[in-house]
Amino acid sequence: MVGEYGLGPPAELHAARTKSILAAHPDVRHLIGRNPWTAVIAFVVVVFQVGLAAVFGHMGLGWWPLSVLCAWLVGAFANHCLYVVIHDAAHDLIFTKRSWNKAAAIFADLPNLAPGAISFRIYHLQHHAYLGKNADPDVPSAWEMRIVGDSSVRKALWLLLFPLVQISRALRVGGADVLDPWALLNMGVSLGFTLLVLSLLGPGAVLYLFASFCFSIGLHPLGARWIQEHYRVDSDQDTSSYYGPLNVVALNIGYHNEHHDFPSVPWSRLPSLKAAAPEFYYPLHCHRSLLSLFWRFLFDPECSLSRRAVRVKAPS
Repeated sequence: MVGEYGLGPPAELHAARTKSILAAHPDVRHLIGRNPWTAVIAFVVVVFQVGLAAVFGHMGLGWWPLSVLCAWLVGAFANHCLYVVIHDAAHDLIFTKRSWNKAAAIFADLPNLAPGAISFRIYHLQHHAYLGKNADPDVPSAWEMRIVGDSSVRKALWLLLFPLVQISRALRVGGADVLDPWALLNMGVSLGFTLLVLSLLGPGAVLYLFASFCFSIGLHPLGARWIQEHYRVDSDQDTSSYYGPLNVVALNIGYHNEHHDFPSVPWSRLPSLKAAAPEFYYPLHCHRSLLSLFWRFLFDPECSLSRRAVRVKAPS
C-alpha cells in the first residue's frame, strides 16, 4: 500500500546510481547531448496522422467504427510516439535553444488536438524534481485509489479517462502559469489546428485524431506504461524499465531507469547507456510485455493504484 516507507525520496536512488555509473564508466558522458533528428521523426508522424485523418474525413462519420478501430490499432502508436518527442523536448534534448524545443513540442502536439505540450514540460520536470513525493504530479491522489480500488471495470475507466486524471493531478500540485506566453501559444495553435482540420477535412478526421489521442495514453496496452514506470509490480523497485518491441515505435520510452538516471541523454542513446553499464541495469527487474502488464493491471486485484512507489503519505 502507498504510505510511509521510512526511506529517502526515490530521486536519491537515481542520483546515487548516476554517481556510481559515472565513476565506473566515465565514457557515458559522451551519450549526453541532443538529437535534432527527433524533429524529423515528429514531422513524418504528424504528416502521417493528418493523412490518415484526411482519409477518414473523406469517408465521413458513417465509418466511425472503422475510424475508432484504426485509431486503436495505428493512431495510438503514432500519437504516443509524438508524446515521446514532446517528452524529449521537455528536457531540451532536440535542439540547443530552449525556444526551439518548445516550438518542436507544440508542433508534435498538433494531432492530439489538446494543448498539453507546454504544461507537460512543466509537470514532467516537476515529476523529476519531486519523484515519489506529494508534489509529484505522477503520484495518484488518495481519492483515485479509493474510487478505482481493485475493480477491473473501474481500472479500465481510469485508463480511459486518464487525460482528465492528469488534469486533476495538475490542479492538485499547481506550478503551471496558464498565462505563460508559450502555454497560450500552445492553446492557440491547437485550437487553430483543430478548427482547420474540422473545416478542411471534416468531423470524421477530428474523430480519428481525438480517438488516437485518447487511446495513446489511456485504454490501450500503451497505457500500461504508467504502471510499468513507477508501480511496484513483482519487485520493490521505485522505477522499472520496459525492454520489449514497442520501444521501436515508442522511441525507447521504456528505458525508464536509464532516463531517470541520466535525463540529459536523448531517447536514441538510452540503449547504449544500458549496454555501457550492464552491471547496474541487467540485475534490475524489468518488464518485457506491455500487453501482459496491461492485462494484469486490469484483471489482477493485487495490481492496483495502491502499488505506486511513494515515500510519503498519499495526497488527498
